[in-house]
Amino acid sequence: MPEVSTSMGRREYDRQLKSLHAELVKLQLWAKHAGLRVVVVFEGRDAAGKGGVIKAITQRVSPRVFHIVALPAPSDREKSQMYFQRYMGHLPSAGEIVLFDRSWYNRAGVERVMGFCTDAQYRVFLEDCPLLERMIVDSGIILIKYWFEVSSEQQTARFQSRIKDPRKIWKLSGMDLESHRRWYDYSRARDAMFAATDTDIAPWYVVHADDKRRARLNCISHLLSKLTYQDLPRESVRLPERQPADGYVDSRWWRHVVPEIY
Repeated sequence: MPEVSTSMGRREYDRQLKSLHAELVKLQLWAKHAGLRVVVVFEGRDAAGKGGVIKAITQRVSPRVFHIVALPAPSDREKSQMYFQRYMGHLPSAGEIVLFDRSWYNRAGVERVMGFCTDAQYRVFLEDCPLLERMIVDSGIILIKYWFEVSSEQQTARFQSRIKDPRKIWKLSGMDLESHRRWYDYSRARDAMFAATDTDIAPWYVVHADDKRRARLNCISHLLSKLTYQDLPRESVRLPERQPADGYVDSRWWRHVVPEIY
């Protein structure tokens, strides 16, 4: 993994992100215009920053176009279904970009390492996944897969930060603690997943994420580079003047006001 000498400063990060946000808005307008269907899969180490980049992507765009899918553990009913079934209902319609905050690759990661699936189910997944992704791509959906990777030292530091910071403690789960303990089990699972599912039609793109800010910018920039879009012409907008009051006097009718303590 390439070393980063210094973390990116906030001012430079904000400047670069503002420019990328403008491009994401252009992409949003083009997706609606051209009927694009896009799926972006975010996977990676726990505490690698997947949620941060998804938040950065969606910060200035419409949730009607950019949909975040972060599914909970499957219900008993969902466990009885074909494995991929509950994910397929979230695939995009025309004009939609779906961001999977973890995806069907749960089976190749946490389910494999923690024993939540059988060896047979795991083997079937690795065989079927490339076939499914080919069908997704052949249907006209653009599929882009990202893997966020951090060093073991950086993962430890981020987990320690979650333990100490009351604003972050909600991010720390029992599965996170196990992922820290089972670092090499997850490494082996990742390598096997790459070997089976890094295909020409749906390759994996690895994001080095020890520096969160650089990782977000690099990922968004790469995502934009993988999608063909145009800056649609827009009519100039002029703010209309307000109508005359015609004798209206503000009644100040409200009875309950939030205290202004700041």
